[in-house]
Amino acid sequence: MKKNVMNYRKYTAYPAVEITERTWPDKTIVKAPVWCSVDLRDGNQALPVPMSVDEKVAMFQLLVSIGFKEIEVGFPSASATEFAFVRRLIEQHLIPSDVTIQVLTQAREHLIRKTFEAVRGADRVIVHLYNSTSRQQRDVVFRKNRDEIRDIAVIGTTLVRQLKEESGNSAIRFEYSPESFTGTELDYALEVCHAVMDAWGADEHEKIILNLPSTVEMSRPNIYADRIEWFSRNLRNRNAALISVHAHNDRGTAVATAELALMAGADRIEGALFGNGERCGNMDIVTMALNLFSQGVDPELDFSDLPRIREVYCKCTRMDVHPRHPYAGDLVYTAFSGSHQDAISKGMKALQGSKDGVWDVPYLPIDPQDVGCNYEAIVRINSQSGKGGVAYVLEQDYGIQIPKWMQPDFAEAVQAVADRTGEELSPERIHDLFHKEYVKLSEPFLLKKCHISWDDEDPDRNDEEATIITCTVQMKDREFHIDAKGNGPVDAFVKGFVDVSGLEFSIENYSEHAIGSSAGALAVAYIRIGCTDGRVSFGAGIDSNISLASIKAIMSALNRLP
Repeated sequence: MKKNVMNYRKYTAYPAVEITERTWPDKTIVKAPVWCSVDLRDGNQALPVPMSVDEKVAMFQLLVSIGFKEIEVGFPSASATEFAFVRRLIEQHLIPSDVTIQVLTQAREHLIRKTFEAVRGADRVIVHLYNSTSRQQRDVVFRKNRDEIRDIAVIGTTLVRQLKEESGNSAIRFEYSPESFTGTELDYALEVCHAVMDAWGADEHEKIILNLPSTVEMSRPNIYADRIEWFSRNLRNRNAALISVHAHNDRGTAVATAELALMAGADRIEGALFGNGERCGNMDIVTMALNLFSQGVDPELDFSDLPRIREVYCKCTRMDVHPRHPYAGDLVYTAFSGSHQDAISKGMKALQGSKDGVWDVPYLPIDPQDVGCNYEAIVRINSQSGKGGVAYVLEQDYGIQIPKWMQPDFAEAVQAVADRTGEELSPERIHDLFHKEYVKLSEPFLLKKCHISWDDEDPDRNDEEATIITCTVQMKDREFHIDAKGNGPVDAFVKGFVDVSGLEFSIENYSEHAIGSSAGALAVAYIRIGCTDGRVSFGAGIDSNISLASIKAIMSALNRLP
């Protein structure tokens, strides 16, 4: 037996919350939370190359265009760049009247004063004060007891209240975070927050924002939800506070953590675009907002042009968006699997006949067009793809509607190329392969001339062979001529060809359609022929004349006989 080299015994389970009759599992999210973007602070401080002032302005304008009403713009007391950025927003009047900027500061006097200096002249501001309260940080980092840590929060809060009064700006709001809330005993976190609320003088007319961060994601989302519900139940004067959550993604479940916290009583969500942030990142607001959208809830943020949002994000942060990132990745609306492609193709066709307008397509939780993506990349072809996917690509991109009875034949040709090259096949390459496989064949038979006429001696009779076809067909270095009658061009050509060549075959399947709807649209015909010796072949022909397209399809099938 292989020895387990991973010492799991060095870790202990996160403690459960002692809570009875929890209510959050039965809740449903029916409206969007208050959103706060932390892209310009928490996101920016995690970048290998932090954003310049110009890049931060571009990011701020992007966030405003999406619809954020609360944006944490930085930690202005931490660096000259942060300070300069906040001043530019204010002095150049870049903050819309309905947007509140948020600034972060540690609970230290000189940093708080510097923060107020940075926001001087701003109309709407949230001053976000924090200090770490966890047992680990109390014991290891600060070497202070509970009372001493609580006093840091209270003294900082008192100074913020004083500086607000001195500024004369009654629109300044206050947010407090017991940083490392997930590592803080619940009763102690509540004690600190009560002390801060008292120092601020919070009431229902001047609510405090209590931000309870999953600074490090340490537990399952359901346990975090229990903590939020316990905190909400036990908070004095719940109407005097907005409960905010700030989830990190260390366990990969930050979005679930935020969603369950919202169900457990949170009012406000902090996060970043595409989950940018320290370590594994912040909670991804794009994903959570579009999760709400996919359930028929207005997210109150505009992600209708995700490609543009992603472009600005990547340019400002120098970060990429993973191709499998929910909703925003290059491949998230793409199917390579044959069975998936077939289901999507059928679902899209069924949707066209739907009257209720409700989106219901297999493997696509939302309509890609709702977020600025098109249908061109829904189905992409590689060695895993099937006949339905190949047919879908040709129909969507080129209007070529290969009938079901012919799809396996062309899919086999596409599969052979994909297997040989080991590459994804673009729509252009599939289109070229269709023409190469069927339309452009000239050996062993080449149709050199073809004339079709009608001579209906008795129009009242439907069984007369009134179509006359005259053709010249070249086979290698020999030509032979066809003169025949039939009840249509296809019937006449088959009779004439069989007569002069001696090759016995019949038409087993036939289909045709126009490509496009203009007066000059081309026609395409599809043929399946069967020979008396058991051989079967498929062909396709394209021409401005449907009768000639049909003759060309027969020639194509003859040239492809095994």
